[in-house]
Amino acid sequence: MKIVSYLICLLAGLYSVTSWAAAKPIPDPPTLNATSYFLVDFDSGRVLAEKNPDDHVEPASITKLMTAYLVDKAIAAGDLSLDEMVTISEKAWRMKGSKMFVEVGKQVSVDDLLKGLIIQSGNDASVALAEHVAGSEEAFAGYMNHQAKLLGMNNTNFINATGWPDENHYSSARDIATLTRAIIREFPQSYAYYKEREYTFNEIRQFNRNRLLWRDQTVDGVKTGHTEAAGFCLVASAEREEMRLISVVLGTESDKSRTQSSQSLLNYGFRFYETHRLYRTDEVLQATRIWYGAQEQVSMGVGKDIYITIPRGRYRDLDISMAIDQEISAPVSRGQQLGQVSITLDEELVLSENIVALQAVDEGSLFVRAMDRIKLMFR
Repeated sequence: MKIVSYLICLLAGLYSVTSWAAAKPIPDPPTLNATSYFLVDFDSGRVLAEKNPDDHVEPASITKLMTAYLVDKAIAAGDLSLDEMVTISEKAWRMKGSKMFVEVGKQVSVDDLLKGLIIQSGNDASVALAEHVAGSEEAFAGYMNHQAKLLGMNNTNFINATGWPDENHYSSARDIATLTRAIIREFPQSYAYYKEREYTFNEIRQFNRNRLLWRDQTVDGVKTGHTEAAGFCLVASAEREEMRLISVVLGTESDKSRTQSSQSLLNYGFRFYETHRLYRTDEVLQATRIWYGAQEQVSMGVGKDIYITIPRGRYRDLDISMAIDQEISAPVSRGQQLGQVSITLDEELVLSENIVALQAVDEGSLFVRAMDRIKLMFR
């Protein structure tokens, strides 16, 4: 009896510990001495920490993320190639601040300029690429603002391609994270440049200013920025156990501070959260009856990969439910909404996504439609 009582007590204790661990609250994010910051999961888009995420701030050289993004889009569209040669203008050559040290009148490949822009943060490289793509830096800034609107960067306005200080040149922590997600998602080959620690051009060796590349092996990008008005800024991204986070830290007091602050945010996110892919694009969730159709069943799923970011250790506590339209009639087009899937945790809605038809179903013959009408009358 004593042994049985002991086992009962032990099991009760284990259950209590497990329940406590499952319900253990997530601590507040670290307090950072920065003007604004933002921490987001790359796949799910869930925001894990933020401070003044939509405030207008000077982005300094983080601006070059958009410059590089537009160059990548031009290459993808076939309007530009990496081995294409660019003639360096006097304006590009005369640019102050960080440089890759191109020479006026010389020709440099797009690939070299892109590396000089990303790794060395070259203002001269940025202007040279902007002029080559759009004819002038001013025209290129117009492209930048157009693309910002397409991405939903509602608190951003670009005046130049480098981040050179201007009172009308600004962005926000959230907008910068949005742009960074687009770069990583759309141009993984170009994104590989952001983890390079050094680059040598014209026999001048320069190092990437992102110190996290040396401190944290999971960090593989992305960009620093600094001016007297902007302070020290850093966008960083890291991937651990198939979970990628993006941190944006703006307006710190030193290079050391932006590095430590970014590391703190990333560690916080990875320590207390986990990300899972729930469904793949076009994965069949179930098939349901379709009336008046050329076939009796239609396959249903989601139109995109569905990711969810939740407190670490709570994956088995998720509750998933599907609500399908009661009576689905042909014709049905591929991608047509037929229901909804909802994911809750502790009775709180975490995610809701549309369930769509994964195939088109045409109307059936006159006989099929007549028979289905009779079946529905007696259903």
